[in-house]
Amino acid sequence: MTTTWSLVALACVTGCQSIPGTPTGFGEIFGRPDESVDAADEPPARENLISQVSHTTESDIEATAADKTTWETTQDQATSVMNFVTGREQVDHSKAKDLYQQGDAEFRRASGMDRQEAQDAFLGAAKLFKRAAEAAPGTAIEQDAMMMRGESLFFADRLPDAVDVYQTLQKDFPRNRHNDRVAARLFSISRYWIDVERATEDDWFTLDLFDRTKPRLDADGNAVRVLDQIRYDDPTGRLADDATMAAAAEYIRQGKFEMADEFLTDLRESFPDSEHLFLAHLMGIRCKLEVYAGPHYSALLLDEADKLVKQTRTRFPDKMRDQKYADMVARAAAEIDYLKAEKLFKRAQYRDKQKYFGAAAGYYQRILDNYPDTPFAETARERLQAVNDQPVRPAKRLSWLQNLFPDRGNNKPPLEPTYETILR
Repeated sequence: MTTTWSLVALACVTGCQSIPGTPTGFGEIFGRPDESVDAADEPPARENLISQVSHTTESDIEATAADKTTWETTQDQATSVMNFVTGREQVDHSKAKDLYQQGDAEFRRASGMDRQEAQDAFLGAAKLFKRAAEAAPGTAIEQDAMMMRGESLFFADRLPDAVDVYQTLQKDFPRNRHNDRVAARLFSISRYWIDVERATEDDWFTLDLFDRTKPRLDADGNAVRVLDQIRYDDPTGRLADDATMAAAAEYIRQGKFEMADEFLTDLRESFPDSEHLFLAHLMGIRCKLEVYAGPHYSALLLDEADKLVKQTRTRFPDKMRDQKYADMVARAAAEIDYLKAEKLFKRAQYRDKQKYFGAAAGYYQRILDNYPDTPFAETARERLQAVNDQPVRPAKRLSWLQNLFPDRGNNKPPLEPTYETILR
């Protein structure tokens, strides 16, 4: 059974990769920069990108400078000093445009090189885009420069650094026009890290201090955090449900079913139109059964799993026509009945040993009424016949002591003093 559900999770992960504009691997699989995004996502003319995205003109800058207060001027001077001390680029919108154009030219030049030579060129472009972003804070130029810096690091095989830049862009500019492309890049990187960890999970030593394509430690954990951040940054984006399902599938692979159940619950509640909704129901049933701790603990998870079974059969009748899925749900339903019957049987046995035969008979009867097809039904029938002639509860021991110490509960003083007691 575990193998079957693992195959379902693996199929889900594989399905999450086929997204328009999203590379499915790394290196040659990712392709060259011009092949990595949809044509619809590419600006119509890259050489005119600056004039299209920059809404700041020289006249706007001069008008703004003329209207500055003394306090604003002081702040600008302090910022200039700080930038000088820290080695950051000074604020200069005209220079930002020049730096962006230089970075764009370097990026284009690197795109025509072979992979080994291109890495240094892409790193050079990333430095130029960084300077351009620093020179025009709070503008459209900064957003585009941050995006292109992330792209340069991506194609330079510096994936952790690229993730940091992409996530900073999403944090500083939540509604930037690159949201979809950033989400696609982050999704691709996280999937690559997960694939690498899956391929090397049997190796006894995987630490590589010179591999700049993934975090040195806990690559799959970082991948899940990136997927979760995609959902947080753009909960209504086209990849939000894909990221949620991919994170859940990875947690299932790691055996962290409780975490997977949280992601699957979120997917069912937040993305009712998702293409992954059916799998979220199937995998949710499995996760709840895995998290269930046993007959001595709460049956809440069993009730939730039973509810999911009923929802799956009701909401996806077309899927239930597939014998493979119908058998999976039927096996899950039978397992839920078994576990519920087991819990009732444990309770009945406990009451039986304590000679509370009335309570025990109630539990045995519930097993016969609700779970007659489980292995516990026959034993419950035998014990029910045996306790029918027994007293409902055992006789009280040392009852004669109660007669020596009569109940004085009715003679307790009032909690609140009355008018008569105050006058005494």
